Amino acid sequence: MQTTAKIILGIDPGTLIMGYSIIECNRNKVHLHEMHAIKFSTRLDHYERLSQIHEKVMMLIHQYRPHEFAIEAPFFGKNVQSMLKLGRAQGVAIAAAIQSGIPVTEYSPRKVKQSVTGNGNAAKQQVWKMLQQILSLKEEPQYFDATDALAVALCHHYQISAPVRKGTGFKDWDDFLKKNPGKIKK
Repeated sequence: MQTTAKIILGIDPGTLIMGYSIIECNRNKVHLHEMHAIKFSTRLDHYERLSQIHEKVMMLIHQYRPHEFAIEAPFFGKNVQSMLKLGRAQGVAIAAAIQSGIPVTEYSPRKVKQSVTGNGNAAKQQVWKMLQQILSLKEEPQYFDATDALAVALCHHYQISAPVRKGTGFKDWDDFLKKNPGKIKK
């Protein structure tokens, strides 16, 4: 019997703090393997931090062998230098996934929040509270970058496992439920 479990590596890129999470999804069940954030030393120059990002992502890929890689896209800010550095951090993480042959999907912060909370403008604390409910998590991590990475991975799971997709024959959720009354839990 072939398993349908997928391991997803979620990344919240950053040059000072990078969040990451590993989840394993088997149908509608999601198991959290790891959720952390790495705080890079400010004494390191930007290139040394980029090297550490690449090494950490490669280590996670080697350890967990993810099937999918999801990363949060940088939001557009006013500080061009910060955006360039963030883009480089994202690029290094993506390069590690591509080098390992893992499909990469990028999500906007708004899409991630919408997917997890139903509100694209949700605060980080709201996202964390919803993640706690969904995955029955207790301990709050030191940095919200870790929870953001978990939200990215969960968002990706929702996107790849959604029953309503193009070519499925369903117009929308109402159509799906009408044609699948056994899927409704009361």
